[in-house]
Amino acid sequence: MIQGHQTWVFNSKPVILASSAVGGPFEAQGALAEDFDVLHGDIWLGEDSFEKAEKKFLEQACEIAIHKAGMKKEDVQFFLSGDLMNQIISSSFAARTLGVPYLGLFGACSSAMEGLALAALIVDSKAAQNALAGTSSHNGSVEKQFRYPTEYGSQKPPTAQWTVTGAGAALLAQEGEGPRVTSATIGRVIDMGLSDPYNMGGAMAPAAVDTIQAHFRDLNIDHSYYDMIATGDLGRVGHQIAADLLAKHGVKIPAKKFTDCGILIYKKNQPVMAGGSGCACCATVTYGHFFKRMRKGELKRILIVATGALMSPLSYQQKESIPCIAHAVSFEMLEGRN
Repeated sequence: MIQGHQTWVFNSKPVILASSAVGGPFEAQGALAEDFDVLHGDIWLGEDSFEKAEKKFLEQACEIAIHKAGMKKEDVQFFLSGDLMNQIISSSFAARTLGVPYLGLFGACSSAMEGLALAALIVDSKAAQNALAGTSSHNGSVEKQFRYPTEYGSQKPPTAQWTVTGAGAALLAQEGEGPRVTSATIGRVIDMGLSDPYNMGGAMAPAAVDTIQAHFRDLNIDHSYYDMIATGDLGRVGHQIAADLLAKHGVKIPAKKFTDCGILIYKKNQPVMAGGSGCACCATVTYGHFFKRMRKGELKRILIVATGALMSPLSYQQKESIPCIAHAVSFEMLEGRN
């Protein structure tokens, strides 16, 4: 199971039985709109707060994934989820609605792959026949918690990113058709002393590089093994820093193979500064766009490296720097098993 220092290799290769991506109105205008299952024209979803709306996004994503798998929520054995709200309330309240045994996680924007890695570990070890992994974020709720409320109209620098409004969920099982989870590299906390909440990409880039290097080292492979390697939400600024750092360490991944979910999700003419961010960024792009391409046969092997800034409003007020982390999960379409 463990290979090298920090990588799990899943012998049974759990299958992504179904996945879902739900987005808001800004995502509906984005570059990957066709890859979402549902796009809403109202960021409030009829609720009286952004936090309540985010919970509904996550509930819907979970319900869609379960329905696409031909199951009922009573059939789901474990639900793993995390988000950016205090005490991960979006995930916990969605778990209340689902009524499924629940493990709450906090990995900031790395939560999508953290949850999926642990769900794969549970299924691969036969501790369960299936597990549901989900996560969400909301531009209104996240911005007012970590920066300024959107109503304030604060001007943002070019390094800032736009928090994705939406949610993603993936249902893993021991048997079925779909992309297989083959390995997961669990990241270390990396803190380079940055403290600017408007430059998350720059802060998280070294963590992504550390995890990618560890993944290649533990499995004794290089970038040629994969058709696509995507970071979670470094945006244009962080992604370029990551590419430069990798090259400095002798890991030169071709630009056409190395991408970022935060760059892909929106169109160039959308005012998102450096790109997309938030827990839903990596989740919706992976569970919607990348998995759809895998099922079409366009991609056979991909590595998703979800990045997270492990800060809080309290740590920022106390002038702490930003500790960061990245978790990498590999997916493959295996001939004769899908």
